[in-house]
Amino acid sequence: MGKKLKNLGLIGLGMVAGVAASVQYSALAQKGGDAPLPLDELRQLADVYALIKSDYVEKVDDKKLLSDAIAGMVNSLDPHSMYLDQKDFAEMREEVQGRFVGLGIEIAMEDGYVKIVSPIDDSPAYRAGIKAGDLITRIDNVPVKGLSLDDAIKRMRGEPHSKVMLTIARRGADAPWVVPVEREEIHVASVKAKMIEPGYAWLRINQFQEETLDEVAGKLKGLYARNPNIKGLVLDLRNDPGGLLPSAIGVSAAFLPANDVIVSTKGQLAESNTTFYGRREFYAVKPGADPLAKLPAALKTVPMVVLVNTGSASASEIVAGALQDYKRAIVMGSQTFGKGSVQTLRQLTPDTAVKLTTARYYTPKGRSIQALGIVPDIKVDETPEGDGLNAVRVREADLDHHLTNESAGSKSASAKPRRDELEEEQFTAAAMKHAKPVEFGGKDDFQLAQALNHFKGIKVELAKEDADEDKPAPVTEPKPPLPKK
Repeated sequence: MGKKLKNLGLIGLGMVAGVAASVQYSALAQKGGDAPLPLDELRQLADVYALIKSDYVEKVDDKKLLSDAIAGMVNSLDPHSMYLDQKDFAEMREEVQGRFVGLGIEIAMEDGYVKIVSPIDDSPAYRAGIKAGDLITRIDNVPVKGLSLDDAIKRMRGEPHSKVMLTIARRGADAPWVVPVEREEIHVASVKAKMIEPGYAWLRINQFQEETLDEVAGKLKGLYARNPNIKGLVLDLRNDPGGLLPSAIGVSAAFLPANDVIVSTKGQLAESNTTFYGRREFYAVKPGADPLAKLPAALKTVPMVVLVNTGSASASEIVAGALQDYKRAIVMGSQTFGKGSVQTLRQLTPDTAVKLTTARYYTPKGRSIQALGIVPDIKVDETPEGDGLNAVRVREADLDHHLTNESAGSKSASAKPRRDELEEEQFTAAAMKHAKPVEFGGKDDFQLAQALNHFKGIKVELAKEDADEDKPAPVTEPKPPLPKK
């Protein structure tokens, strides 16, 4: 697909981006025990193993051979299934908790280099003077060209208080320079909130982590304590790559009537065929009081806009889909990523695991968004000039061997028209030349401004592809929920 912009990732969060995982740290159950083993193929595997051990030019470690064989088998299934060795498994557990050791930067790939989308406030990278828009051209003097985003992330991670040398190129600077950055444990707050202007609130979720629902509840209580008469609430899920399924269920339940269906899943296992409701047993990730118990009653009826873009995936699509199905909120922005599958984490040993796709998920109305995504009720570009970085981001439908959408057959929805390699590179270069990272919630946030216009009854500036269509914008008023199942 040419030099497309890869999915955004935090240093330390790249391994779980786009996962709506029902994390089950249980021993791996022996499934399908009655199925006959393919003995001929297993003998062939053993023969290849023996051939490598006896004939390969140098000795190969047994553990590496077998780990790589497992990884190859699992990784070939779909883009989100993977084998986690000891290091990867430890990193994933940290990331689910919203803590990791790294530099504190949100990054993307641009023309083969690592581009800084945003440094986290008061992170090592922030204190080192690294700014949004900077390019990392070398990591510890190793050229970044040729590395994948995951490879670059792994090179920048390490032990606390160890240092990594980054070569930085900045537009307008005479030459690149080298800056040492000391790694630290980074805690990523998954939720931000503020009053955009009197009467209108903004709640942003960066990723669905273990603490997300508690943070959302606390932020919402704070907003209503400051202004009990909120006239409109913007739920910002742009560039939210997903996370934990219970957190997504809880966030949806905060705005919907109690016991509504939030999402359902279907898969091979009986446990994968489940309907999830807006009840504590489906969203609580730890014992104790219900985090939603004392939320303001107005949250069930306050007019809402949900902002999404191509970087909104998985758990964020579950929330957007539920609120859209019940007509509880207007979904605004760009078509989402289209990851409609659930991954379950199964431990193999105390230090290794398999992250396996075990089900597809469905919105309350039974829609599968796999390889299609959530289509906004009102399409609004990222900037007044166009859809910015969304135009060049990879979506689920662009990934090799992605799961199909069984409701739509083999048809998938790419974020953009297919081009040959040269056209793709030229299109990407043109888009990146003028695109600037958007500060979500900032004064120049065009999509947020359109959400406020919608609340106030002011004309919304539609996406360029829809600008010629003379159709009225949907109304935000809450409607009766669907019948309960």
